[in-house]
Amino acid sequence: MPAIDSRNLPLTEEDIDFSDIEAKYALAEEKGFDNIVIVDNVPKVDESKEEKLLNVIRKIFKSAGLLLNEGAIIMPKSKDEKTGKTSSKGFLFIEFENAEQAAQAIKHLDNYRMDKTHILAINKLTDIQKYSEVSEEFVEPEIEEFTEQEHYRSWLADSKARDQWVMYRGEEVSIFWNRKTEAPDHVHSRTNWTETYVQMGVALWGGESWGKIVRFVHPGVKLIDYSPCEKYLITWSNEPIVLTDSANGTPFGPQDEGNHALIWDIKTGALLRSFPNLPSASEKSGPTKISWPMFKWSPSDKFFARVTPGQMISVYEAPSMGLVDKKSMKIEGVVDFEWCPVLDKEKKDAQEILSYWTPEVGNQPARVTLVNFPGRQIVRTKNLFNVNECKMFWHPRGKFLCVKVDRHTKTKKSNFTNLEIFRVGDKDIPVDVVEVPDTVLSFAWEPAAEPRFGIITSSDSNTTAANQSGAGTTATTPRTSVSFYNMEKAKGKFATGGFKLIKTLERKTANALIWSPRGRNVILATLRSQTTWDLEFWDMDFEPLEAKKEQNGAKNDPAAYMNLLSTQEHYGVTDIEWDPTGRYVITSASMWRHTMENGFVVWDFKGTMLYKKVLDKFKQILWRPRPKSLLTAEQKKKIRKNLKEYSREFEQEDLSSENAVSAAVLAQRRKLIDEWQTWRSRVEAELAQERAAAGQTSVAQDSNTEVIEEWIEEVIEETEEVLNE
Repeated sequence: MPAIDSRNLPLTEEDIDFSDIEAKYALAEEKGFDNIVIVDNVPKVDESKEEKLLNVIRKIFKSAGLLLNEGAIIMPKSKDEKTGKTSSKGFLFIEFENAEQAAQAIKHLDNYRMDKTHILAINKLTDIQKYSEVSEEFVEPEIEEFTEQEHYRSWLADSKARDQWVMYRGEEVSIFWNRKTEAPDHVHSRTNWTETYVQMGVALWGGESWGKIVRFVHPGVKLIDYSPCEKYLITWSNEPIVLTDSANGTPFGPQDEGNHALIWDIKTGALLRSFPNLPSASEKSGPTKISWPMFKWSPSDKFFARVTPGQMISVYEAPSMGLVDKKSMKIEGVVDFEWCPVLDKEKKDAQEILSYWTPEVGNQPARVTLVNFPGRQIVRTKNLFNVNECKMFWHPRGKFLCVKVDRHTKTKKSNFTNLEIFRVGDKDIPVDVVEVPDTVLSFAWEPAAEPRFGIITSSDSNTTAANQSGAGTTATTPRTSVSFYNMEKAKGKFATGGFKLIKTLERKTANALIWSPRGRNVILATLRSQTTWDLEFWDMDFEPLEAKKEQNGAKNDPAAYMNLLSTQEHYGVTDIEWDPTGRYVITSASMWRHTMENGFVVWDFKGTMLYKKVLDKFKQILWRPRPKSLLTAEQKKKIRKNLKEYSREFEQEDLSSENAVSAAVLAQRRKLIDEWQTWRSRVEAELAQERAAAGQTSVAQDSNTEVIEEWIEEVIEETEEVLNE
């Protein structure tokens, strides 16, 4: 305030200048009314019931975790001129501390049913104002010009029925056609197409020109996962969503702030819902550890769920993204769960099956439980004792569930493994038990109709299997055994067949067992070892000559059909990928594991090397997955029946292709020789002219010219073999 001049005093109080005081003690103005909501469809009551209604409103909001301060609720009233009574107008205003609480109130309590006739409708005050200012005059929207999209599965129409793969090397991602023994055909490349690893996200690309289809905006995304039917995409980032003034173009709202996992609609690119990470067991345990995938999908894409260890399984429904029946399945001690991978579509009322296990707590035994969904009816349980750990493996066709149970003796001095196999397709779901004296490192079902599986075992309990998603390189390669089992058919009228051992392969170094996607063929591999890189290609249904002659009981001996097709090595092999058809397999050595001789090798299913490429800075290679076949079972059966006729046509095409390649190679060689002869003739003519101009004799006329032939020896390949004395 300026200094007072006694000769010029203000006449009134309004004439006093307080601008300096107001500037010094100014209060921050409200940015808006996002923290105020309007609640409609509230019962109309008179003054006698007003306080009772307000208590009910407070109780409703308290159930959602929202506490209202005194005076936070404003209930407009009106007075009836005829009766003189004052009653509420059927709506009220609620002021929260911030916009986030207002968003939570809308999210949890909108459409809340108070009674049979009153369903609450909650909206932001700012939304009411925004929509009330919409012009009543109709403005015809602009229709965007139709642009025809490329066919995203056009690659399936390839005349040679080839498969594609994607390769990540250095900063470049490339797409190739597989060409058997020849160098692959390059389709498309792009630099900096991905920042971490290739998994076809977070932007989706496709079509013949590989243009961008849709983009999912998730800052700092680290992990992604697709639903089985590829309708939805889940992305996760270790950085929580933060709303800022500069984030107006993002799909996030106040309800998404602080969350880490997002669920998207793949076709539209719309954000459907976000989820936070599960809280840590205790504050002292450090950052929350993420088990990926965070959510597990049912085979129909209708349900997805996640487990809160020790407490409950929360199942959500798509596309509404809401909690089924608005409550989780509270299961004390629950550790993990798995969905059955197949839904029986032949049944009209078929339900999804979910399996979970709980450990031993006090006098309660460990338990494996199968429950259908959404009915939540328990269809089978099995009690287990002396359990260290359980892991569940569903058969790809959903008829069997194997629970690998790691157990200890009563003295807890030794460990062993039992395989509890639930026959889900049989009445009352009987359980077969396969006892294994050693520790089972790896289990894998054969993806075929006939139930058959393989296991890798070791007497050393500290040995671990090679997990293709994240196991590290091992310095030593311990000895393992590989065993195969199949299900014997019941012979008697009331007999039930069980799983029997086919054969055990002793003294192996394999730590990974990878079945062909078509079954029958399997690879036993030693992955991520610094000393051993063995690859064994096995045919489980090879028909021996003895079986054809039906001698020595070979037809009844499954072990007689096991045949080692080939034994190979790939130095530093880290990953194995079968193609969708089961005809080819790629082994690769990634620089993410080591930096020695990175690259990949293409093999056929028999273990014959078709193509090898050593590439600096090679990171990853993946086959392009094929969609489910549109052929019926009858059409497939007809093709198998007439396979010999198709084989002749394919063999002729292969022979023509080989001849064309040979002709192309010969033509290229002739072209190079012709270019050499042309260059030599031209140079000789120029040299002759230069010698004539200098007065020298030509090379042909010079009798003193001495022609020297030089032989150069080059070692193409050298193999050193050490013989045991």
